[in-house]
Amino acid sequence: MKRKLIGIGLICIGAATMFSACAPRSQKKGKGNNQSRVTGWELNNSNWGGFEAKEYEGQPTPIGMTFVQGGRFTMGAVDDEMPTLENNSFRRTVSVSSFYMDETEVENVSYREYVYWMKRTYFTDYPELVAAARPDETVWRSALAYNEPNVKYYFNTNAYNHYPVVGVNWYQAMDFCDWRSDRMNEGLLIYRRGATPNVNQSGEDVFTTKSYVNAQYQGSVSTVDLEPNGSHERPVTYEDGLFQPDFRLPTEAEWEYAALGLIGNNPSPENKRRRGEEVITDRNTLPWGPKNTTRYGLHNQFQGEFEGNFMRGKGDYMGVAGGLNDNADGPAPVTSYLRNAFGLYNMAGNVNEWVMDTYRPSSHLDVDDYRPFRGNEYRKTLFQEDGTIEEKDSIGHIPTAIVSDAEMRNNNRYEVRSGVLHNYKDGDSLSQSVYSYGTASLINDSTKVYKGGSWADRAYWLSPGTRRYMQGNLSSSTIGFRCIMDRWGSPTGDMQPGGNSFGRQRYHKR
Repeated sequence: MKRKLIGIGLICIGAATMFSACAPRSQKKGKGNNQSRVTGWELNNSNWGGFEAKEYEGQPTPIGMTFVQGGRFTMGAVDDEMPTLENNSFRRTVSVSSFYMDETEVENVSYREYVYWMKRTYFTDYPELVAAARPDETVWRSALAYNEPNVKYYFNTNAYNHYPVVGVNWYQAMDFCDWRSDRMNEGLLIYRRGATPNVNQSGEDVFTTKSYVNAQYQGSVSTVDLEPNGSHERPVTYEDGLFQPDFRLPTEAEWEYAALGLIGNNPSPENKRRRGEEVITDRNTLPWGPKNTTRYGLHNQFQGEFEGNFMRGKGDYMGVAGGLNDNADGPAPVTSYLRNAFGLYNMAGNVNEWVMDTYRPSSHLDVDDYRPFRGNEYRKTLFQEDGTIEEKDSIGHIPTAIVSDAEMRNNNRYEVRSGVLHNYKDGDSLSQSVYSYGTASLINDSTKVYKGGSWADRAYWLSPGTRRYMQGNLSSSTIGFRCIMDRWGSPTGDMQPGGNSFGRQRYHKR
């Protein structure tokens, strides 16, 4: 059975089975398994000091997500795309690590669950937090169009439950990812460790993963502490293997890599019975495979149907009555149209999607070729004078602060201003003025990238290599988002351990 993690809107059935994990093949149980390989001391034994070293049981696939195996690819606009005035997406070879990605854009019903939780938890004391979480439903309004039905009903009516949420700005999408991460880990404590759901969380009495692991949330379970002089109880930690990585927005490189789905162009991909070939036969212009067409080509009842939701020409959003070309006037349900080779829906068309990167026209020049990303803002946990972590704030979060310029310079790595790396080595003279928004540029540190094309875009923007930008505090009726989760350990998933296996086979035979 394919293992799934608790996710948005999930009511778990058979949770014990759902959250069970199998050990990777390289882990061999037996004599010496609980013995240190450097000291000989026994592990996981309070009589020997109590140091705990639990074997990793593998990473389940989160509910609603699919595994995207990483690799190298050529990022940027393809040769046959019409050049644009920006010239901001030149081709370069980069590598991204494996990750898990939402199969679909985040739905209205899922985002309503988030708003409901915020209201139930914070409305009494902090109604402004609830208001800040809601999408801007007025994004549908246009001065010379009648879109009031969408303003009133698109987000709030169950007829649109499974349509992509829009009107969410970049910062709201990031907050949603944080909320989803905490609810997932809280759910794991409930289903795996028997914690009692706390439906009366409010104010500072709110579960966050960070407050819990630092013993600042008391409404959940503990586990046995093997420290011989300790209290014999402690919070569950990441070392116990229960909690999972945080959800987040994808980087631009990750999003583009996932959209291209080049694993479908490998003539012989790896599986449990054979090794894969290091070859990609064709370059994709669109996510649907090595063909530059927006229509389904196989000779069956679907031949000629549109493979994505986009505007075919000026004023043509849907085709004609009796023959609607994409069967949608605006957004369509998130599971519409053809999946790509990674199993992802609507990586072209339907709605554009926020990615995590801060926009710079010259990003292609200076970012790393390994996990490229522009927008790092390093943060640190705050500590009190006695060395303990600072107390959580009034809404239940452990305080953090941006790593200062001086701290960054001390490691002899970065020349930065304002504790962020948006301008670091960007190769642009405008960085000298810190992108003075509204005077020297229309770009600043709040300018974020979005990709993918939408129901209101021409087919040109469906190509994963194209990129656009907007201020992160703004939103649109054509922009939504989806989440990803980092993959821990082997980049091939649990199919095999990391690295090539013949060395381990020789080692185990000795």
